[in-house]
Amino acid sequence: MLKKNLAVTAAIAGAITLLSIPALTTAAKSKPVQVANDGRAKCYDCHDEVKALKEGSKHAKLSCKVCHDKLDAHMSDPEKNKPVTVIDQALCGKCHKAQYDSFFEVNYEAAARKEKGTPTGRSPMQDKLLAGHGFTIEHDEPRGHAFMVIDQFAVDRFQGGRFQFKKGWQGVTSTGKTWDVLTDTGKKLPETAMAGNPTCIQCKTSDHLLKWKFMGDKDPKAKWDRTSNIVDVAKDTNNPLGCVHCHDPHGTQPRVVRDALIQAIEKDPKGNIFAKNGATDLKVIDFRGFRKIGIMQKTDSRMMCAQCHVEYNCNAGTQWSDGKPVKYEDLRTNHFPLKNSLQLLKHYQDLDFFDFKHAITGARLIKFQHPETETYAGSVHDKAGVQCHQCHMPQKKDKNGKKFSSHGVIRPKNHVKEACLGCHPKDSVAKKSYEIDAAQNYVKGKMRKAEYWLGQLIDTYAAAQRMGVAPTVLDTARAKHEEAHVLWEYWTAENSDGFHNPDLARESLTGSIAASKAGVKLLNDAMTVAKKDEPKK
Repeated sequence: MLKKNLAVTAAIAGAITLLSIPALTTAAKSKPVQVANDGRAKCYDCHDEVKALKEGSKHAKLSCKVCHDKLDAHMSDPEKNKPVTVIDQALCGKCHKAQYDSFFEVNYEAAARKEKGTPTGRSPMQDKLLAGHGFTIEHDEPRGHAFMVIDQFAVDRFQGGRFQFKKGWQGVTSTGKTWDVLTDTGKKLPETAMAGNPTCIQCKTSDHLLKWKFMGDKDPKAKWDRTSNIVDVAKDTNNPLGCVHCHDPHGTQPRVVRDALIQAIEKDPKGNIFAKNGATDLKVIDFRGFRKIGIMQKTDSRMMCAQCHVEYNCNAGTQWSDGKPVKYEDLRTNHFPLKNSLQLLKHYQDLDFFDFKHAITGARLIKFQHPETETYAGSVHDKAGVQCHQCHMPQKKDKNGKKFSSHGVIRPKNHVKEACLGCHPKDSVAKKSYEIDAAQNYVKGKMRKAEYWLGQLIDTYAAAQRMGVAPTVLDTARAKHEEAHVLWEYWTAENSDGFHNPDLARESLTGSIAASKAGVKLLNDAMTVAKKDEPKK
């Protein structure tokens, strides 16, 4: 009965929310050039895919010149003169002001520079359990979308901490263009790491959509690729992800642009986590072999949000099979598995890739990113048809009383009325808050126990190694470490404390505990035998 009620209320709420999404319903109110005089017919001679998107859409009356400059020079010599394309959110904000303003509104509920590896953080034992990885330098809780580029650059694990706030700690609330907020000191600070790569930046900004070939491959037409100098790419990144990441500017259709997501869906169009009844609502459009976009008939914010909120690999690493390095020339450094915590160890073993070796045990470990999408897939809410925007981007009213979908992205547990009661009208805010706390508290408890037993496994391994336990036993224990790590660390990277899928969290974390205990027992048994075999004095 609960699932039935959820499905019905979610469908109603989804329909209402869908109607409010600006890219689908709000025609631009600027002064468009008349269709007959804007020269678009000449554009369409080469860009028939744009014509198919634009004509008959909410943006049909907008002239090409609204978003593109230097068109006359381009048409006189298309190969020599490229048009200038404006991707900045501010252009969209001229017509969609409420959405634009809400995007850049600072959410003070999301703490700045809050480390996951502190005693009250998501992973108190992080330094020990991720020993050998740069995330032990600084691994923070996320803030809002407006900070997604700024916070990636101004962190001690990124390029030696050289990028700092211009106004010091007073600048931490500054939003806007990256290099209006940050400055390059050019100095490597003590106790920092040199992490960072161009692939990671591609989900956090829209600035490089026309400078980056599909999958980040090298191309004379591409300014940047997977092997590009990370500081140079960073200096060319001025905005966080823009409207065009999720809304097609030509026709306002819902869309995705992240290359590895499109690739993953194309590889398995019938069985991927977004598919329904053996089909995925995504039409992939190829722009002359340089880039692709995916257009949806109906909004599916699960896919839109999956452009960033997924586990993905963007790093160099090592092969399981032979220990050879995997460098940025390799396509595995831009990869979306779209698998959950129970599936990822086998997936990466089959892919022949791991991120780093643990500094004590030498276990081959994966460093996960932010797998909210895969976690949510198959959950109670997902099965009921609830999408991400219904909980995280609830309806608001602007100063004129007109409803719009907030783009500030809220934390539902702090806004239960807006996020939950639309589907649960008979419940109170206090009741739903209590249920959320119960689920998260339970999962956090399992996370702490999984951390404890992983710590025990690492310590016991070190003791067994000192005692001279047989390499074959150490190898088996190391494999248990690899298994236990994946089933635990996934949940330090997933940002809902298990609420997106409490059942999956329990199965995964108890599996981690069991694997660690098995490894500890194996090593203790071997040490007991070794002690018996010691010559008596």
